[in-house]
Amino acid sequence: MGEAAPLSAASIARLKASWQTEYDTWKRRRLDDLEPVYVWADGIYVKAGLEKDKAAMLVLIAALRDGRKVVLAVESGYRESTESWAALLRDLKSRGLRTPRLLIADGHLGIWGAVRTVFSMVAEQRCWNHRIVNVLDALPNKPQAEARALLTKIPYAETRTEAERQKREFQLWATKKGAAAAGRRLDEDWERLMTYYAFPKAHWKHLRTTNVVESPFAAVRPRTAAAKRFKKVEHATAVIWKTLLVAEQRFRRLDAPELLPEVAEGVAYVNGERAARGNEKAAA
Repeated sequence: MGEAAPLSAASIARLKASWQTEYDTWKRRRLDDLEPVYVWADGIYVKAGLEKDKAAMLVLIAALRDGRKVVLAVESGYRESTESWAALLRDLKSRGLRTPRLLIADGHLGIWGAVRTVFSMVAEQRCWNHRIVNVLDALPNKPQAEARALLTKIPYAETRTEAERQKREFQLWATKKGAAAAGRRLDEDWERLMTYYAFPKAHWKHLRTTNVVESPFAAVRPRTAAAKRFKKVEHATAVIWKTLLVAEQRFRRLDAPELLPEVAEGVAYVNGERAARGNEKAAA
């Protein structure tokens, strides 16, 4: 509304009521006309509600066949709850959402069990940023800078084979530092960390992490922080939804959007390159 907008308490109350009505309509909209190729999911904690546990906003953002990114869902729920995510996915499917090709999310979210139930054919990519933090948490403070330098190279390896070599290099380093358990954390969910190699290299920077969700929340957090704590979760949901829709207007398209139609159609990729026809079965 602009920095100079004269917003009284009454004006803000009217806006919140209006946004709640708009949000209720938006969350019932049909989704048949959307063709999602990639979907990013995250559960973002906010200060809302009167309960002791922090409320979480379950957020889904999709990259469409034409390269646009759109907000699919913003719903309150429990971040680690499979049923919360399953209810959200079932609702989207009932409103006509087609099955995407790839889901990107944090490894601790309950969405993994949910997506296997609702969209069983979706490939799964675990967020590298979250995994690196998990590994660093298993290390003492002193070697963490060196560990981070080794870890952050792995997802940028040109091939899966090279990524696996760098993983072993880190695990050897961790063992020498007396922190073999930190190295073993990379083995957990390794296959799901490597999924992006089966998609176009031009899209890798979008697929390695959940930054697509986290970045627009940089604009959301100052607004939720200014509110100190929303008394009702639905008020927080409406404000966050409205802020994300405004941010959506400035979302950048994916790089190489011309590749998205063939990804949507199931064309196979190996190490980011289009597979030769004879290798498509092996790549899949």
